[in-house]
Amino acid sequence: MHNDYNIVAITLAALVHALLVVGMLFAFDFSRDQVPATPLAIKGSLVVEADIPRSPDPEPEPVATEPEPEPEPEPEPEPDLAEEARRVAEEQKRLEEQQAEQQRIREEQAAERERQEKAAEERRRREEAEKEKQRQEAERKRQEDLERQRAENERRRREAEEAERQRRLAAELAEEEARAAAMNSGEMARYLFALQQKIRRNWVMPASAHPGIECVVLARQAPGGEVISVTIERCNGDAAVQRSIEAAVYKASPLPQPENPVLFDRNLRITVKPEQ
Repeated sequence: MHNDYNIVAITLAALVHALLVVGMLFAFDFSRDQVPATPLAIKGSLVVEADIPRSPDPEPEPVATEPEPEPEPEPEPEPDLAEEARRVAEEQKRLEEQQAEQQRIREEQAAERERQEKAAEERRRREEAEKEKQRQEAERKRQEDLERQRAENERRRREAEEAERQRRLAAELAEEEARAAAMNSGEMARYLFALQQKIRRNWVMPASAHPGIECVVLARQAPGGEVISVTIERCNGDAAVQRSIEAAVYKASPLPQPENPVLFDRNLRITVKPEQ
């Protein structure tokens, strides 16, 4: 293609040069005096393009060209409804799969939270059960300690009571022995005689009294001989006689005390009868 352009350019250049030569000849001839025309013999030879020496191609001068008009936009092709429907279906499927995946993740997260909550609740129940077990064990030990302490206190109380009972029994036995010894020695007889004498001195016999009266009186006294109460146990006199004997016992208070303290008895049985 480049060679074709060179041939055309060379041909055009040769024609231009030939026209210039011919023009110069005509101009030269018109400026000279008119002379009779003499026929000229012109020799010519055919020159082919191959015989013309080639000169280097001149640099083409820049030619101002108008900007090429912008090509009109090609009309947009009609949309393919089937392709659009397929694309919409694929997009819808992708969204559904994405939503399903998000729902699966949410369900897994909810299940994990529920599992953790159940684990925490189970751990809390175990801890509470362990605490309750420890509390019950501590309470059981406390009750056992209290029971042991109560049993020990009860044992000590029984031992103390038994020791006190034995002490009192021994004291009573010793007192009875001393009383028996005192009674056998005549001290009791002297004590009862002193009681009877003081009661008789305070007895004012009523008119209904008759010889042979004999009454048994139960007198309760406090330490020191103060009379607390008087009861007629047996009496062969009438009511006036019995009242007079009760009054005599109260008047005799405080009653005489025995020489030997072991003979003292809070409850006395005294036989009251007139002196013979």
